[in-house]
Amino acid sequence: MRDREEIKPTAVELMELHVEALFTHDRNKRLLTINEPWSGEDPAARFFLGRTIEGTALCRFRYDVPEKVIEQLEELCADEPIVSDFRTKPKHFEAYMSLLQGERFTMGPCYLVPAQAAPAMQVISITRDNMKEFLHGDFEWLTSEIDSAQPCIGLVREGRAVSICRSVRITSRAHEAGLETLEGYRGRGYAAAVVAGWATEVRRMGRLPLYSTSWDNFASQSVARKSALSLYGVNFTIN
Repeated sequence: MRDREEIKPTAVELMELHVEALFTHDRNKRLLTINEPWSGEDPAARFFLGRTIEGTALCRFRYDVPEKVIEQLEELCADEPIVSDFRTKPKHFEAYMSLLQGERFTMGPCYLVPAQAAPAMQVISITRDNMKEFLHGDFEWLTSEIDSAQPCIGLVREGRAVSICRSVRITSRAHEAGLETLEGYRGRGYAAAVVAGWATEVRRMGRLPLYSTSWDNFASQSVARKSALSLYGVNFTIN
């Protein structure tokens, strides 16, 4: 694990890990489905653009996007500037939407949880063995996914989990975080603690812990700031 941490992937390498975690690919790196660890195979986005803080942009396309359109999109992607503000839309936003006749898009910052992250409060690993003890009430829905969402780290108050971070996109090289904190327990640092605990477990497995969110999810962005996560870029998708 020490060797992996010392390598320090570049921003574009991290973006590649991110898109590989989000979607399944064919042998030509065309997008197929959303990479969910539980059952279900929803179609992938038609277009993925990952702009990085280093200036290199990474783009991927669903298998059914015409080659002529892909060529045009690739040329535009190569002209995307360095990301300085994750709230700024891509330079060629209008062209992307027009070429794909897009009606909906998603966008948001992408972070690496640093190796030095450590939970400031006591957290626990939640598995099938103890889920009935800690997942009653508002987190009971997670019991059906618990085996697929490992590692799953929780913070317990009054005998139940009130904040949870788990793996929701998984590959052999990286995990993406899924974070949930009950409304009455927000703003207390619980989310930052479970993210740090989750990242520690992911790194222990020899994989990198990634955290991404939406450009308008201010609560999630606040967790990223408080946790001193390392921004490496911004994702953008057209469905």
